[in-house]
Formats: sequence, structure tokens, C-alpha cells
Amino acid sequence: MHGREAGPFVFVCVLLASIPTPQTPLLQASLPPFHPASAGHPITGQQDAFRAFHPDLEFVGKFLKPLLIGELAPEEPSQDHGKNSKITEDFRALRKTAEDMNLFKTNHVFFLLLLAHIIALESIAWFTVFYFGNGWIPTLITAFVLATSQAQAGWLQHDYGHLSVYRKPKWNHLVHKFVIGHLKGASANWWNHRHFQHHAKPNIFHKDPDVNMLHVFVLGEWQPIEYGKKKLKYLPYNHQHEYFFLIGPPLLIPMYFQYQIIMTMIVHKNWVDLAWAVSYYIRFFITYIPFYGILGALLFLNFIRFLESHWFVWVTQMNHIVMEIDQEAYRDWFSSQLTATCNVEQSFFNDWFSGHLNFQIEHHLFPTMPRHNLHKIAPLVKSLCAKHGIEYQEKPLLRALLDIIRSLKKSGKLWLDAYLHK
Repeated sequence: MHGREAGPFVFVCVLLASIPTPQTPLLQASLPPFHPASAGHPITGQQDAFRAFHPDLEFVGKFLKPLLIGELAPEEPSQDHGKNSKITEDFRALRKTAEDMNLFKTNHVFFLLLLAHIIALESIAWFTVFYFGNGWIPTLITAFVLATSQAQAGWLQHDYGHLSVYRKPKWNHLVHKFVIGHLKGASANWWNHRHFQHHAKPNIFHKDPDVNMLHVFVLGEWQPIEYGKKKLKYLPYNHQHEYFFLIGPPLLIPMYFQYQIIMTMIVHKNWVDLAWAVSYYIRFFITYIPFYGILGALLFLNFIRFLESHWFVWVTQMNHIVMEIDQEAYRDWFSSQLTATCNVEQSFFNDWFSGHLNFQIEHHLFPTMPRHNLHKIAPLVKSLCAKHGIEYQEKPLLRALLDIIRSLKKSGKLWLDAYLHK
């Protein structure tokens, strides 16, 4: 970040986080306490994390210029001393290549078809219970179809949330609120706040909310040993690979996320998000109360959430929980993403099933790239990894899912050993 760049500037990120711009998903997640940039323009020497989240640097620059407070002297302490400048240089060249290949250009028909197939699934679900009645078999079929539509809507809102569909951020934001709010009953602001922290610092304790397990699980190698040394035993972590099946996939969405989303919207007065979410619940209950009654429709909704939660947890964890989970190491952007992510082999089913998150490495390196182009940049990412001796992990779907359990079991053993012997 320094050395090759003349006169780096310092910006106060607390101020950045308070500026409501339509181009800035979560500035405070993408920047460290002080953000250096090169002279003449506050963005040209930006961190790769900042560049990854903000497609229009000229636009963002208008909001950063007033926050310039001075230059960072070369002798001042920096968190960049351990970063590989050659990898950073090569990655920026790779990004330029991706731009030249038009890989950030969207195929709008692709996303329209995704939306259409979600609406089709919703229609099939209603027709099933309307035509065949509310017996057990039609109800189960309807629930699985609706869980599928919810999972697919989850992947679709992810695309709009990352500003990867439309050129204008305001259109991405608007459709994002529609998909996550009206089609799923969740909050765009809640998702942005969590998800961009995860992207900026994946698998970093105290910075990535996705590895904050609230003492229910211990992850990686550092945390279980620390818990063991301190004799912390909130749960029998040596059995976490077993109770994961009981309290992990079944409860994350219907219990934890659903409660957290509603409370966040109310506490933070996100009334627009709340209105969108309420529109989902009104639509759902108007559709299914005639078949199941009020209590039955409520139970039906939570059963759908229960099914969706399994899908969501297994897909999202197969790319991250099996990788290094540790404290901040202040790596360069490319290395930090490769350390925390892995891929699953490409196939039509894997792409559809995971919302193209089987290309998790490429998605983390280029979060604003439309998902239908991720496979095109993958060979170049592999080549860059090979050049610098960085492992590029790609595995079959079944192995990726089983690795979740293996990882939890390994961490549990590390905890037990430290708890008993250290």
C-alpha cells in the first residue's frame, strides 16, 4: 500500500460510515481504522477491499474528499508491513484483465429467468395445495417447493445486495429490498451490515460476524485451544459435530435469524425494510390461511423456514468453516480471501443449488462481478495462485459437505485436549 505510492492520505472511517451514499454498502466494513489513498485523488491508491465493494470510484471520491485530514508519514506505524506487494500488483492486473474481458457486465436475461423461476415455484406451491387440498402429502410437497423458492430468492437477493446486476446502485438497492423483503420477509439493511463485514474480513474473529458462534461452537484451531486453556465449557464441544445436526441447520433461520431480523428492523427503525417484510407476511398469510387457518399457516411458515435453513447452512458453511479461522493476520486482499474460502466443482446442479457460490473464491475476490461470469475468471485466479504458491482449493459437493463435520470434529478434539491437558 505504501512505497510505490506518493503521499498517502488518512481518512477517518467513523465519519465514512456515517455518510449515506447509494454507492457505499458498508464502508466501515471494508476499511481499517485509517484508510490510505494516493495523492491527487482520494481513491486511486485504495485498498483492494474498498475497490471490490465500490464499482464507481469517481462517485465515491466525491464523498471522501471532504474527509481528507492529512498525509501519513512514511515512518508512521502501518498494518501493511506484512503484505506481499507483488501479489497485490498481480491481483490488480488481474482485475484490470477482468474489466477488459467485460466480466463485470451483466446478462439481464439471466437474472430475469432466475426471478421468473422463483415466481413459478411460488405459483406451483399454491396450485398444489389449491388443487390437491391440504392433506399431508400435498402440504409436504408445497413446503419443499416453497423452501426451494426461498433458498433461490436468498441467492438472488445476494446478487442485488452486491450491486452486481445493474450499473446504477439505486436500482440494485431497490430490487434488493423487493427480493429480500417482499419475497423473503427479511431486511436489506440487516443483510448488508452483516454480509459486508464478512466479505471484508472473512473468518477473522471479532470482525466477521459469521464466525461469532455465541459459545455454541468453537471453530478453527486457535479458538478451541483458547477455550480449552481457559477451561470454558459452555457446551461439550468435543461433541459439537454431533449436536450440529440438532441446533445448527434446523434452527439458524427459523429461530436466530428470524428473531434477529425483526428486532434489528424495529430497534434501528428501519421502517422501509419493515414495510417490505410485512408485505411478505401479509401475502403469505392471505395465501395460506384459507387452507390451514391462522395457527396452521404459522406452523407451515416455520416448517418452510426449517427446511430452507438446512439448505442455507450447508451451502454457506461448506466454503468457509472448513478453512482457516483465526485472528487478524493483516494479509493482502488476495491472500486473505484464498485463506478463508474454497470452491466446489462446477456443474449445472451445483451452480443452481448454491447460487453459484460454489465459485466462492472468485466471488470473494470480485464481489460485484455477476455470478454467471465467475467461472470465466476462475482459470486466471488459479494461475495467479500457482504463480505465488497459494493453494486453490476445489472439491466435489459431497466432500465439501462432509468436510463441515470433519472440521467441527477436529476443532472439538483440539478443545478437549486443551481443556484436559493445558
